[in-house]
Amino acid sequence: MDIEIGKVHTQIHEASQNEEDTPLKKKLNEFGKILTVIIGVICALVWPINLKYFLAWDYVDGWPRNFRFSFEKWTYYFEIAVALAVAAIPEGLPAVITTCLALGTRKMAQKNALVRKLSSVETLGCTTVICFVKTGTLATNQMAVANIVAMGHSTGAIRKFNVEGTTYNPFDGRIQDWPAGHINANLQMIAKVAAICNDAGVKQSGHHFVANGIPTEAALKVMVEKMGLPSGFDHYSSSECDDVLSCCQVWNKSERRIATLEFDRDRKSMGVIGAVENLLARSSFVQLLDGSTVVLDESTKGKILDSLEEMSKNALRCLGFAFKDDLPNEFATYNGDHDHLAHELLLNPSNYFSIESKLIFVGFAGIRDPPRQEVHQAIEDCRAAGIRVIVITGDNRKTAEAICHEIAVFGPNEDFSSRSLTGKEFMERADQKKHLRHGGGLLFSRAEPRHKQEIVRLLKDDGEVVAMAGEGVNDAPALKLADIGIAMGIAGTETSCIGARMDDVGPWSECRCNSDIVPWCQSGRHPCNIGLAGFQVQLIRNLYMISSNIGEVASIFLTFVLGIPEGLIPVQLLWVNLVTDGPPATTLGFNPPDRDIMKKPPRQSDDSLVNAWTLFHYLGWQLLEFSSCGIRMAPSLALT
Repeated sequence: MDIEIGKVHTQIHEASQNEEDTPLKKKLNEFGKILTVIIGVICALVWPINLKYFLAWDYVDGWPRNFRFSFEKWTYYFEIAVALAVAAIPEGLPAVITTCLALGTRKMAQKNALVRKLSSVETLGCTTVICFVKTGTLATNQMAVANIVAMGHSTGAIRKFNVEGTTYNPFDGRIQDWPAGHINANLQMIAKVAAICNDAGVKQSGHHFVANGIPTEAALKVMVEKMGLPSGFDHYSSSECDDVLSCCQVWNKSERRIATLEFDRDRKSMGVIGAVENLLARSSFVQLLDGSTVVLDESTKGKILDSLEEMSKNALRCLGFAFKDDLPNEFATYNGDHDHLAHELLLNPSNYFSIESKLIFVGFAGIRDPPRQEVHQAIEDCRAAGIRVIVITGDNRKTAEAICHEIAVFGPNEDFSSRSLTGKEFMERADQKKHLRHGGGLLFSRAEPRHKQEIVRLLKDDGEVVAMAGEGVNDAPALKLADIGIAMGIAGTETSCIGARMDDVGPWSECRCNSDIVPWCQSGRHPCNIGLAGFQVQLIRNLYMISSNIGEVASIFLTFVLGIPEGLIPVQLLWVNLVTDGPPATTLGFNPPDRDIMKKPPRQSDDSLVNAWTLFHYLGWQLLEFSSCGIRMAPSLALT
């Protein structure tokens, strides 16, 4: 439980302990309590009104004498009270709600959404905020290196190469102005680091190339293939190497990996591949074009950071390369118990900072994770539907801001400085809720799992109905805590699916959670928002069903007050509620949604089931129901 997976599991467990009822369940519970009180009062009034029929006294000289009690009359009016309770309770309402939510579930299944809980359909219709995780959700997560930045002949000299191609196919495009066959020592080191400090792979499946492992690392291996091999590696037989990643295999044959210092979010690096700004902070030297090493001065560091910022503004994720060739002797001690070089210090991650110090910086690569084509329109649709969009990513701030510009979370000339924060900056703010209430889209970059979970928690505490879309292991705690967690079921991880209430189960190549989110919200709004006779009606507040019950109560109650025979006995009332009320109301769920259903703001989770306006409608429909009931009962009363 002390490792990172254990911490994620703990966060998921804590989130499951804080699960709340869905907005629909809360409303039904409140409505049930109110209805119970009303029914209890009405039923209790039956005895005082009809007290004279089963309880009486003879008065002698003004004093009550000869007390009389009729048990038969008492049980008769008890049956009347039961009849009133039957008339008041909409027995068909749970069946109608379940049926309509099931219809919504079926429609969502047709749109590649697997709903784990039926009530999640209605919750999605109430969604007011959607938190998107960029990688794999807003972006394709099919990485490709777009630029390589290497060192020049002297300190402060920077060289930049443009890399063509957007797939994992090593033969898709080339590196512009590349010195093929005459790769200098600096470029060789970049290729060596990218190939050896890398656990990913690329396989060919038919005409497609698929990444095995982390997509970012797979993109680096494709870059190495496009770089080719320098002269002097001709002694390696091409027949011994895989055709897809032959250059990477040559580099791995020429060098031996001693140990892997795994990635963590504090160092933001794995081995010697890591975030550029973090590597620069731990680098003391820089390698020049000819392979010589010089001290990394502030001027060179400034030019590297300027190039980093320029690439980040172009929505490129930048990874730096560095190495260290003067490891202390204790790290090269042979351990006779195992067939590899190791040391006890490597077993403690807290030592990695000291190991990864005084590095020699060699360059960095800009990796593009293009946004999905349909994202821009999905963001616009969310905005039109009154749903706020929040983007959470682990990327560099500049890269994340460029992506948000591209997908229209921020306008082209919009000042978003107050709406773009790193996860650490947000956690240190004293006015966190005030920041989350900021109108328009929000961006959180360099976000950790606990940051995502805290953002969701604060939004829920502020009364928002939060949907969270993600696909990684580190998204699972936030997915579990959100009102509606949406996992990329095919392309995502199994852990994210455990924490979610919905899965995108479309084909891997068509997993478009972001483009489907608005149609899913429409499917969630539709069962609870049906157009009827020109009025906008909530199905769970269905005027037809509840007004019919009010009419039944009024007709039965008034007949007792007026002293005339009841029009309906309890069995007949039950027949009316279950047969003549339920099925007609259920058919409303088959009506098509209103054309402007997604142009209206989402329903508020704290809306009462019956407000003043709907009560006015109830009374109007009740008068019509009672009038028609009276007209139908008139012949029977006349015959009686």
